[in-house]
Amino acid sequence: MKHLALAFVIAAAGNCLAVESDGAGLELKQTIQLTGVEGRIDHLDLDAANERLFVCALGNNTAEVLDLRKGERVHSITGLGAPQGLVYIPELNRLFIANDKGGVCKIYDAKSYQPVGEINFKDDADNIRYDDSSKRIYVGFGSGGIGIINAADGKQIGSIKLSAHPEAFELEKNGKRIFVNVPNSRHVAVIDHDKGEVVATWKTDLAFGNFPMALDEANHRLFIGCRMPSKLVVLDTESGNVVAKIDISGDTDDVFYDSKRHRIYAICGAGKIDIIEQTDQNNYKPLSKVGTAEVHNKLRFAVIGSDKIQPKSHQRRSRNNPTIANATPRSRCHEGAS
Repeated sequence: MKHLALAFVIAAAGNCLAVESDGAGLELKQTIQLTGVEGRIDHLDLDAANERLFVCALGNNTAEVLDLRKGERVHSITGLGAPQGLVYIPELNRLFIANDKGGVCKIYDAKSYQPVGEINFKDDADNIRYDDSSKRIYVGFGSGGIGIINAADGKQIGSIKLSAHPEAFELEKNGKRIFVNVPNSRHVAVIDHDKGEVVATWKTDLAFGNFPMALDEANHRLFIGCRMPSKLVVLDTESGNVVAKIDISGDTDDVFYDSKRHRIYAICGAGKIDIIEQTDQNNYKPLSKVGTAEVHNKLRFAVIGSDKIQPKSHQRRSRNNPTIANATPRSRCHEGAS
């Protein structure tokens, strides 16, 4: 069988001069081989202190542990059921992995990689987020629910009902709301996590297939990646109104906001990373499109601290020579090859 080709990018952004900066891009720095991993890759998470990357190898039914200093895989967690999402909790040194098959969220000691517990959500455990202030983990699952786990003991303490399966969701750090994409219901659900219920639903102005999401909490803006048609929709989180719609490349799979550079990265299955500048909270300008078609992958970004961008990858098809690719963003650069 063919092995997958996985592309991963680390963007260690320096203090680049913005002089004559008309665009933005990513410069390839390093690749890491992944041998023996087959099928689709889904979500990832980073242990920043120890420079470990945890990868959901959904099609391989494993979670791969990569040492970014050594540039190699150091462990495979086996016996999973199509893992889709995971989150690493540094203070507990625990890894929570959400599985599609059976809907089980498995918990591992992140030093020994031995299982220490599990929570059964019955079906399709998917996206997973950690709220550092409450020490709670939120897991999207099934035909419409967000499960709540107490991180310290790994026990489920509640759930919140939704109208259909949740995709990406974001938690306010300085508020009590959770914003959830519910594409089959064609809306964004707004949850009050203190009440444990949906308190509003917002439309995306005839743009559907709303899977990825990112939040600019300081400016009260929510970025929604839509596939039908291909748009980045910007919502005002105070009113729920649409304030902007920007054309993006097809099949968007993740969206990330870089608060330091005021940029949005739309990661698209059409083989492009669309980079969009936020000139102010209501105005947005496309900067560039970085080509990723040469590895046929989707890349996901997560902002790490103030100076690093950690793209994540999502692979749909198998290829030979699996790799992790490491790249740096530049304030001024040429567009990547398409």
